[in-house]
Amino acid sequence: MAPIKLKQSPNSAAQTITSSQDARLLVRETIRISANLASSPATTMTATSAAGSLVAAESRGAKLGLVEDEFVDSSLRLICCEELDGRRWKYLADESDGRFKKGSIRAVSLQTPQAPIDDLVSFVRSYVVPEGFPDSVTPSYVPYMTWRALKHFFGGAMGVFTTRTLLTSVGVSQNRATSGAVAINWILKDGAGRVGKMIFSRQGKKFDYDLKQLRFSGDLLMELGAGIELATSAVPQLFLPLACVANVAKNVAAVTSTSTRTPIYKAFARGENLGDVTAKGECVGNVADLLGTGLSIIISKRNPSLVTTFALLSCGYLMSSYQEVRSVVLHTLNRARFTVAVETFLKSGRVPSLQEGNIKETIFTFPWYKSRPIVIGPRFKDAFQDAHSYLAIEHLFEKERYLVTYNASKGNVYALLKDQAKSDDVLKAAFHALVLLHLIRSSNESQSSNRNSYDYNSSKLMLSASDLEDRMAESCNMVSMSYGLFKSKALEEGWVMSDSLLNPGRARLCLSGL
Repeated sequence: MAPIKLKQSPNSAAQTITSSQDARLLVRETIRISANLASSPATTMTATSAAGSLVAAESRGAKLGLVEDEFVDSSLRLICCEELDGRRWKYLADESDGRFKKGSIRAVSLQTPQAPIDDLVSFVRSYVVPEGFPDSVTPSYVPYMTWRALKHFFGGAMGVFTTRTLLTSVGVSQNRATSGAVAINWILKDGAGRVGKMIFSRQGKKFDYDLKQLRFSGDLLMELGAGIELATSAVPQLFLPLACVANVAKNVAAVTSTSTRTPIYKAFARGENLGDVTAKGECVGNVADLLGTGLSIIISKRNPSLVTTFALLSCGYLMSSYQEVRSVVLHTLNRARFTVAVETFLKSGRVPSLQEGNIKETIFTFPWYKSRPIVIGPRFKDAFQDAHSYLAIEHLFEKERYLVTYNASKGNVYALLKDQAKSDDVLKAAFHALVLLHLIRSSNESQSSNRNSYDYNSSKLMLSASDLEDRMAESCNMVSMSYGLFKSKALEEGWVMSDSLLNPGRARLCLSGL
């Protein structure tokens, strides 16, 4: 019987040839990778042994922390992954003979660069929508803001005509050209103020974190704007630039006052009476404003010195503002109040009361004084300069959702947050950072007891590598034993511990990507 010939379709034959080529290519690439990674390279290898060597090589590469194919032949080792605003980076370090080279850490982005239009959209969104939009607002937010923008558009257009009409009506000048120029200058002044208000409104969340500090800074800007406005009488030819700068400062101050008003009134309200408290507070402010206006009218008729009058009124205004802010008792913990609470706990074993914590809170610091020893949620590259310092302490925080370290070159304690960190983890990380800073300062103070040049608030605290490891281990033990006690005592004093206003950075360590 003749053998039966089976007919094979052309597609099947093509698939067989393609599969055969793919198999040969797979085997060839497997042999190449295995030769680079396997400890015992083989000169000949079957398809089965090649696949086994590939699995072993991949396992070995994962264990050593090697990166993708483009780094197979290099000495770079994967140290950590990081995510910031939806973008991911891998940090690599150059390893030679089992040791890392100093300063060899570099960041490699895992995404392609964004298109310019995407950057523009992100920039616009940061100004016109709140953080977390649309989940952070109700559905009625979009139509409300749409109609509000349209209303302000027509209002701004109408303001051009009303301002010119009012200036002409009060007899600024009967000359049409002059009155038109004055109106344009006045409108430009107001427009500059609105631009300053819009730009500063981007700082929205900071009004929640540092309410008192921004409120007092806004009052300082208000007085600065008033001083610049008075200066226009001395140099009337510079009216427009001076008036624009003054109006920007005053509008920024107005944004600060408006944004911080409701939280302050909320701190005074007991129960559902926030509206009543707000109405009464605004009434008192308006009455006082009217009385001050009447008194200034009487005084102005005597033509007093502008410099003397401005100095006296500004001193009274700023002193009243400072005392007003200090009198507010807030239950939440921002960085200033949290620092007061933790430092008091570490020194005396008790947590300050609400009144004490708010009174001791730092309200104002000079702009050029940049003492910020605690950084929460920083970038990995800011906290570590070499891979050894990271790998030396990584095991201490395996069970935590954060990692704390001290950078001697910058003199700061960094609390890095992992991607699973919640509000309580941020609070614990900040507590751990303050404990570590306390131990480092105590160590430096004891070492410098024989020298009078020691500065407790020094921006850079010198510490050897061995001493730092000891302080790190000691801080972990202290935090494990005292953090729960600190929270319970803080709750007893009335502090709100469920949510904090520590304003951490947005960077997170993505350990799951290793």
